[in-house]
Amino acid sequence: MRDTADEVASADPLGLAAGRRRTRLWLAGLALGLVATVVAGVGVGAVVVPASTVAQVVGHHLLGWPAERTWSAPADAIVWQVRLPRVLLGALVGAGLAICGVALQAMVRNVLADPYLLGVNSGASSGAAAAILFGVGVGYVEHALQAMAFLGALAASLLVFLVARSAGRVTSVRLLLAGVAVGYALYALTSFLIFASGSAEGARSVMFWLLGSLALAEWGTPLAIVAVVVLGAAALLTAWGRRLDALAIGDETAHTLGVRPERFRLQLLLVVALCVGVVVAASGSIGFVGLVVPHLARRAVGGPHVRVVAVAALMGAILLVWADVLARTLFAPQEIPIGIITSLVGAPFLLVLIRRLHATGV
Repeated sequence: MRDTADEVASADPLGLAAGRRRTRLWLAGLALGLVATVVAGVGVGAVVVPASTVAQVVGHHLLGWPAERTWSAPADAIVWQVRLPRVLLGALVGAGLAICGVALQAMVRNVLADPYLLGVNSGASSGAAAAILFGVGVGYVEHALQAMAFLGALAASLLVFLVARSAGRVTSVRLLLAGVAVGYALYALTSFLIFASGSAEGARSVMFWLLGSLALAEWGTPLAIVAVVVLGAAALLTAWGRRLDALAIGDETAHTLGVRPERFRLQLLLVVALCVGVVVAASGSIGFVGLVVPHLARRAVGGPHVRVVAVAALMGAILLVWADVLARTLFAPQEIPIGIITSLVGAPFLLVLIRRLHATGV
């Protein structure tokens, strides 16, 4: 047995083949887990719908099979109109936040980085607060809340880049500091908007949205936009896997390998800002997914980003769907913000991570 292991090690001294096999196993397992999660997420709720009924309803609407309805009209409406778009949005949001966390941790070379880092969430929150409290954009564009949140996210990203660029070339440290500064400033702006509105109902709506919710999910353009942007960002970051590896090691190594760090950081910033802006516009601010999931993905398949991005996307999707299930069932029929669930999971993980970093002297 030992001789066989030695032969395998000598044939694959860097462990590349073993790493690819492990990645394929993880991807297959997570893909099956995501399918099961979607079915369970659609079936679980104040009204429980059996998995067989869920499969029949989805098959009927997508494939026309079974042709004859043997389930009730309320069950059809619950599965197709209410829960399925919500579960799909949750999977897309979780995947988007996770891959953005992977990109940011490589971009700023900081394992504690997440999508909150660039102030994008705070910008989206300010835009949404303006729409909810003062009706900005209402009557001019369809889905004004999502549109204003997205514009706020893009404005925040541009401001972060300009601040980081003002002192010279864009570096990881400058991006980090600029993101923190802009995030705090925009959070203060959102708080001021809540105070200035004088509307208790509006303030409650904004606070619920700030903590994240998938209650706005529905079939239509917003869900399609989230799907296109998240899947496109995942494909792009996977294609950039080797460049992310080089950037995560250091700027000098990246230069040696033909990667221009400043230009690549700008490209990453644009992709992350677009993805996070669209996601936050659809679901509100949901924390810790972009921090926790990248670490889990790296522990599963190692450091190469071409593997980490795909695994993190599936992990993030599964995590957020189950977080949403808990959010809408723990105190049913009342729904609690999904950000509370992710924070309860993420905060202990962050404490453990900080302790490990302290133990290793980082």
